Amino acid sequence: MAKRLAGRKILRLSSAPDADAAYPRGFWHALGAPGVAWFALWVLVPAYTIVAVSMGYVSDSMLPVPEWDPRYWNLETLSAVVREMAPGGIFAKVLMNTVTYVLGALVLCVLIGYPVAYYIAKQAGRWKVLLIVLLTIPFWTSYLMRMLAWIGLLSTDGYTNRLLMSIGILDEPYGWLEGHSFVVVISLAYGYLPYFILPLLASLDRIDDRLIDAGKDLGLSSVQTFIRVILPLSKAPLIAASTVAILPMCGDFYTTNLMSGSPATAMIGNQIQVLAQGGPQQNVGASLALLLQLALILLLSYYLYSSSKATKAVAA
Repeated sequence: MAKRLAGRKILRLSSAPDADAAYPRGFWHALGAPGVAWFALWVLVPAYTIVAVSMGYVSDSMLPVPEWDPRYWNLETLSAVVREMAPGGIFAKVLMNTVTYVLGALVLCVLIGYPVAYYIAKQAGRWKVLLIVLLTIPFWTSYLMRMLAWIGLLSTDGYTNRLLMSIGILDEPYGWLEGHSFVVVISLAYGYLPYFILPLLASLDRIDDRLIDAGKDLGLSSVQTFIRVILPLSKAPLIAASTVAILPMCGDFYTTNLMSGSPATAMIGNQIQVLAQGGPQQNVGASLALLLQLALILLLSYYLYSSSKATKAVAA
């Protein structure tokens, strides 16, 4: 009897009309067209403009001339920029600063953000929703405004110096905003920490609690359970969260301007800003921006590859 009912159910499902048949031909293409047009207008066109300026020329009046036809692209500027990124080149310092600051900020994000994300995902209980809301509060305020608040805290007569002097740690005000690399790294970590925590929290929340309980049932201690069960399952979420945080960090320029202002702490974003503001070196700035885009595309491609590989492993 059960087999007969199951067979009838399968028959009804197989004879059901196709869900797409209820929509006119081309409905889904038309529905996605505005999004594709928006992407093309505000992403693809600006990206191609950067390529055209980078591959263009400088006129007799010392103004950049974009080259829109790929057949006539000029690779001299791009090649020169690549050479100047080598040790001893004029862009070697900003490249080293960018890599160092971004990696330093990422380490801080992992050390601070991972415990916070894991606690909210697995231990917060009834406080979970409230803590998630508190994490989203920074997105309610402009990033620039949050950085400006740090100037009030770290200025010579700011609250940080007052506090440290009142408890005897400092004898005189310290120049936090006078071109210190560690201040830039801390500021980057502070600014992009929510971008790291939120995707990591969403991924850690999907880890099956039964896997953690199984590790404990097998006699593993809390530390062993974390190392042998939780940490391996956190690899893909950590890569995803790191990618989300690194992408905007690499092109950041206003954090360094506000928290340091010193050429010694300039990043690639600062160099692009200076070169792109005007003058005959806009094609050099465009070449720097193009190289930065290519590096970020490679990073994003690695993230997509890792995510796809992890998804296939879970499905298997």
